[in-house]
Amino acid sequence: MADEVEEIVPDSELRGIARRLPPGLRPYWLLARFDRPIGSWLLFWPGAWAIALAGGAVARWDLILWFALGAVAMRGAGCVYNDIVDRDLDRKVARTVLRPLASGRIGLRAAWAWLGLLCLVGLVVLVQLNLVAALAALASLGAVAAYPFMKRITWWPQAWLGLVFSWAALVGWPAVTGGFSPVQGLLYAGSIFWVIGYDTIYALQDVEDDALAGVKSSARALGAHARAGIGIFYGLALGCWIAAFWLLRPQLLGTLALLPMALHLAWQVAGLRIDDPADALARFRANRFAGLLMFLACLVVGATA
Repeated sequence: MADEVEEIVPDSELRGIARRLPPGLRPYWLLARFDRPIGSWLLFWPGAWAIALAGGAVARWDLILWFALGAVAMRGAGCVYNDIVDRDLDRKVARTVLRPLASGRIGLRAAWAWLGLLCLVGLVVLVQLNLVAALAALASLGAVAAYPFMKRITWWPQAWLGLVFSWAALVGWPAVTGGFSPVQGLLYAGSIFWVIGYDTIYALQDVEDDALAGVKSSARALGAHARAGIGIFYGLALGCWIAAFWLLRPQLLGTLALLPMALHLAWQVAGLRIDDPADALARFRANRFAGLLMFLACLVVGATA
């Protein structure tokens, strides 16, 4: 039992499921972060927002399900790829030293095979989309491939993550409408700022270890001003979303649909303790609920525009 405990990293969300898996399968589950579904939720939400804002959440509910499956598979694939690239850095950070590749429980060749299998699931999702949406999805591959290297060359890898984790917004809109719109662009821009904000919160957990390992992050760049910086990014996100809603439905009532989301983001910033890793992790995870609030706002505006 002690060995099983040591295999599960500190921020695992589903320890029970991970422990019940056969020992041979457990490292693959952990490598894809299936024990931490928060990442899949965060990848899923921007696509769901776009579908809802385009008015397709009811008529094309199947798209919501396909995007959910794609988010799980491609987030898992992204985590495997990230760990392949970062396996040496992960050995230097306390929170990541137990990851399957960094600890040696999975070999490099097996990790590449697992990555390929997850990408095949993503391919199944891709062929469900129309041509415009499928091409938009494929256009993300370069940004995804470059992401693990950003922490080595820029203090703002969270901005690059924003480009990647928000990309589904660029796919969800044409999946419903067959084309693109400035509304979609503003939704995407707002999601980028949202991602920068919540991933800066996440990065607060690793500030000391990242400094020792030479890993750059927005949390390190902002330092003591992290709370204010996160507040600014969340404010920019809300500004973009207000503009998107106004373009689609130029009425105050549509804008007010964002009020619950705004209050939730304000709660995250107001009570954030930047020197408390447990608090940072809790507020980062709260963005799963924030995504739901934004989805409901998009659903209301999209259905009544």
